[in-house]
Amino acid sequence: MGFQQLDANGDPVGPVVEGWAPRPRPSRTVLEGRTVRLEPLSVTHVPDLFAAYSTDLSGRMWTYLSVGPFACEADLAAWVALIIPSEDPVFFAAVDKASGRAVGIVSYLRIDPVNGSIEVGWVTWSPLMQRSAISTEAHYLLMKNAFDGLGYRRYEWKCNALNAPSMKAAERLGFTYEGTFRQSVIVKGRNRDTAWFSVIDGEWPAVGAAFDAWLRPDNFDAKGRQIRRLEDLR
Repeated sequence: MGFQQLDANGDPVGPVVEGWAPRPRPSRTVLEGRTVRLEPLSVTHVPDLFAAYSTDLSGRMWTYLSVGPFACEADLAAWVALIIPSEDPVFFAAVDKASGRAVGIVSYLRIDPVNGSIEVGWVTWSPLMQRSAISTEAHYLLMKNAFDGLGYRRYEWKCNALNAPSMKAAERLGFTYEGTFRQSVIVKGRNRDTAWFSVIDGEWPAVGAAFDAWLRPDNFDAKGRQIRRLEDLR
């Protein structure tokens, strides 16, 4: 039978994290996959991104984001130029390797090297990559880099609690729902309750193995449709 560790006052404390040291911050480096390449965001990506975002005729992809939609390419370029120097978030452009064009933006944020926690956010996928192998592999590359490359302990996903597709996507990708922070922020003048999800390092081997299996070329038919679902491989 195990025992509960107590502090000097007799109160319970958590287990010791053996050999822990603060982790490196993520760098602006290229993350290469089979279907997608994540490149440090640049103004050179703007024409491709604006063209990709323009395929969202309804503007629905911007509903839960604090920016957009952008009326013209110059407006998108101004925003991109503003965020490029940021150290937190650190932004990437998702480049479809089949076309060579940038089709979305994503970032690391809330970067906490001391505690080994990092979040994925600003997931600004155009319709050209929504519900695709490209989007799934982009998330895999970021998660793999956070755990295997940088040695982080915790990888977070947060979204508006009304954003059912984002919550469903988090669960599909292997995140665990942790709870909802009520009235956490105001976005575009509206209240946002924020749903929190995470993957921790002890879960990553199984989560990563499922990604590896799902992304194999033989898991897709001649029309590019999945044969086995990601959820079924975990």
